[in-house]
Amino acid sequence: MRVLAVLIAVSLSGPAATAPAGYFDLRPGVALESGDSWTDGGVRYHLYGVQACLRGTFYTDRSGHRADCGEASLAVLAAFIADTRPVCAPVATIGNVAHVVCYASVGADRLDLGNLVVTSGYAFAALQPDGLPYSPAYAVAEQVAREKHAGLWQFKDVQYPAILLGRAAAGNSRDR
Repeated sequence: MRVLAVLIAVSLSGPAATAPAGYFDLRPGVALESGDSWTDGGVRYHLYGVQACLRGTFYTDRSGHRADCGEASLAVLAAFIADTRPVCAPVATIGNVAHVVCYASVGADRLDLGNLVVTSGYAFAALQPDGLPYSPAYAVAEQVAREKHAGLWQFKDVQYPAILLGRAAAGNSRDR
């Protein structure tokens, strides 16, 4: 939460700039599907290399209340979008989903949005079918967040989405 608090405290000043060539603005008001994906203008987008916590999975907070992990990831992505006005560029289209990389503006700095959500502890490095991360940098960021007990990593019962997705895929392959 410290990273989020810092970003919320930062005020962006000056006139709104348009996205550079090849990029598009990611503004508040898009239809967020999860903490790593959204739709805008009928197009589905996904942050490349990022896996949000899955909706319908839960963690127990320090007060003993169960909360939806996917909703927590979604809320943090929404806050980053509102506070940092990211711009994104497509890197691949798979099926009907445009996978994008985005950078967020914090003062004069441009920061990788995927890295921000992973470092905050509210998203994870997405894994390829062979178990390797799509982005080694995000895997490092995830490890740092885990070691610092950042975000969802502070809760002992957070369910790691790659394990859940792997189990689901293995179960589906046995059903064939």
